[in-house]
Amino acid sequence: MSDIILITGANKGLGYESARRLIELGRTVIVTARDLERGRSAAERLGARFVRMDVTDEESIKAAVADVEAHEGRLNVLINNAGVMTNRADTNDGNGLNTMELLTAAEALRVYDTNVFGALRVTMAFLPLLRRSEHPAVINVSSGMGSQGLTHDPERVESQFASPLYGSSKAALTMMTTQLAKALPDIRVNAVDPGYTATDLNGFSGTQTVTEGTDAIVALATEGPDGGTGRFVDRFGTVPW
Repeated sequence: MSDIILITGANKGLGYESARRLIELGRTVIVTARDLERGRSAAERLGARFVRMDVTDEESIKAAVADVEAHEGRLNVLINNAGVMTNRADTNDGNGLNTMELLTAAEALRVYDTNVFGALRVTMAFLPLLRRSEHPAVINVSSGMGSQGLTHDPERVESQFASPLYGSSKAALTMMTTQLAKALPDIRVNAVDPGYTATDLNGFSGTQTVTEGTDAIVALATEGPDGGTGRFVDRFGTVPW
């Protein structure tokens, strides 16, 4: 019986490529996205089932849970991939851009609502379906931009940017991951750093391919039940943070 995997924000980028690779490996993948047409189109191209879900909308999440319960009846792996940057430029690249003074608390709330609270909402809502599988797992797609170790290492690209909202939201997501791992001992809960990957989130400036960026996601989604919990990993191993 194939593992059933649900991926949020899977209509493009890392979510889409993760879905493609996992389907190729024989998994049953449920693609979710907040945009109905884009989500349906992505699912059709992938040969996956689409369920609309906006991770910032409680009613949308409840409807998605009911949909999965009615069709699949369980969930083996939840991949919280949906994430946003900011409406304004959140990144100062050291070239004299004064975008930092444009940041607002309202914008911070919007970023955290998706990147942190969205992942929490979805995880809590899908717990009953996850617990119907033998070895359930939750994978939170975090970022090296939320790692103190990487953002203070001059050899790493993460240290070359200042990203107060996105970076801090991903730091919060990673800590939430480790705490949920302790609070939910019956479920493997891990965080992943895709690395600096070329997606529309960074204007395709990343140095990794989208396939390289999903290596760690796919590895966590397909590992055995003894893989461990409360980890923060990339495609090379443990991420210092």
